[in-house]
Amino acid sequence: MRTVFRDDHWMLQTQVARFVEQEILPYYAQWEDLGVTPRSLWRKAGANGLLNCAIPAPWGHGGDFGHAAVVIEEIARANCLGIGFSIHSDMVAPYILRLGTQEQKNRWLPRMTEGECIGAIAMTEPDAGSDLKSIRTRAKRSGRHYVLSGQKTFVTNGSHADLVLVLASTAPELGARGLSLFAVERGMPGFRQGQPLRKIGQHAQDTCELFFDDVQIPASHRLGDENAGFEYVTSELAQERLAIALRAAAHLEGMIESTCDYVKQRKAFGRRVMDFQNTRFTLSRAMSQSSMLRVFLDDCLARHMRGELDAVTAAMAKLNATEMQNALLDDMLQLFGGYGYMADVGIGRAWADARALRIFGGTSEIMNEIIGRSL
Repeated sequence: MRTVFRDDHWMLQTQVARFVEQEILPYYAQWEDLGVTPRSLWRKAGANGLLNCAIPAPWGHGGDFGHAAVVIEEIARANCLGIGFSIHSDMVAPYILRLGTQEQKNRWLPRMTEGECIGAIAMTEPDAGSDLKSIRTRAKRSGRHYVLSGQKTFVTNGSHADLVLVLASTAPELGARGLSLFAVERGMPGFRQGQPLRKIGQHAQDTCELFFDDVQIPASHRLGDENAGFEYVTSELAQERLAIALRAAAHLEGMIESTCDYVKQRKAFGRRVMDFQNTRFTLSRAMSQSSMLRVFLDDCLARHMRGELDAVTAAMAKLNATEMQNALLDDMLQLFGGYGYMADVGIGRAWADARALRIFGGTSEIMNEIIGRSL
């Protein structure tokens, strides 16, 4: 029994599991083919209390990050990594909550909680990923406005987004120390959303490029202070990386269960695949490593709920969880034989979808650098 969760967390877990079973799983293959999750799902999620769980009232549901973790884990455990609720609820909304004025919070957070306003965050550019000082998107002050020009890529929820937090340079001579955050709304003249990008996995997730052609951004749409964007972004990374680690761990747990079910039914050479020692040893290793990971992540989650999770520990969580997830999914795919390589079989989709988690929120190499610098 996981002691990090209270009774109210377990009650939400039952509700989320039912929502996934009824509102996501029957349609997920169709969304994979379409390359996008419908807006109607966001409204249903809002009506069922799955969005902005950790945002306080009156803007959100008034829970803590344990409630957010429940939503993250249940969707991942069901092998639905292409659902972008976590970016919306656990990245975009917290920026607005922490940095926004009363007017900004009232304008965006309630609609995000209802699923009527879909949030995205745009940092990565074609020539700038983890290297924030290389960001070329510019926001130049002009009276009561900023003129925003540039391009962002790999934006999760980008096609559907009604509100995008954009990291742009307001003082290019300062490099990473001259960045600011802006809230850009759908429909602003000069703001264009590209078509969903073709990816090797997470096909139901609408990931796209965004284009800003001299967009007039009211100064009231800047989040926080000018030239403080770098500090704001780095301060939120621990939660982002913990969320990714929780997704990876729950996804792995779900696929271990699914693989166990499969090898108990599948036969080879007149025997169940489970009856071969190699199969049992492969799954034994997966279960043992996954169990140790879960204990560590629950400790990280408990620390974060107390406001004590540091950047290095969060980096360890993401690094361990995503590397373990990828390695063990590869081992389990092998147990399916040729069926494991079929796109319509769950393990194949899981294997392809998981690969991105070693890149999201900072690559494994960046995590190693963060940890290494602390030694």
